[in-house]
Amino acid sequence: MTPSLERLINNFAALPGIGRKSAARLAYRILDMTEEEARDFAEAVTEAKRSVKLCPVCMSYCENGVCGICSDARRSDDTIMVVEDNRALEAINETHEYHGRFHVLHGVISPVDGIGPEQLKIKELLARLNDNVKEIIIATNPSVEGEATAMYLSRLIKPFGIKTTRLAYGLPVGATLEYADSITLLKAIEGRTEV
Repeated sequence: MTPSLERLINNFAALPGIGRKSAARLAYRILDMTEEEARDFAEAVTEAKRSVKLCPVCMSYCENGVCGICSDARRSDDTIMVVEDNRALEAINETHEYHGRFHVLHGVISPVDGIGPEQLKIKELLARLNDNVKEIIIATNPSVEGEATAMYLSRLIKPFGIKTTRLAYGLPVGATLEYADSITLLKAIEGRTEV
């Protein structure tokens, strides 16, 4: 293997969720591209890195000043949904059911990974809390780190007198009870609703 190819594979393998085999497959795909395709690909990466910035309000990604969600006057200012990353924001936004504002933390508290509250966009969230905000919806993942982050945030927000809620978790549609793990079943029982 050539040093250049090895370097390309190593760079792909450094991306989250990309193993060595997938990295090699991507590297070989780049080599199969025409010069123009490869240049366009490299320029797209460089341009995104140069142009995409954090929205000064919600900390999501944008290119021009304030993001489209924050500049949308049709959205309600009284609710802020706190998410771990932009992928979660986009997933929730695509439902077209939530019409409030967002705040992106850019991760969760994870001491094992060396991520504490100071590495997240928490102080920016607290700066947004004013009399207009009536509810904070914490929509972190139902992982140990997501739960710890939710508890940490709820303690910080409580003194503001703002209602703090957590997304309900439980059984997905079409799930079979016998195959559900105990934590999922517990969350389903806790989040039960009247029918």
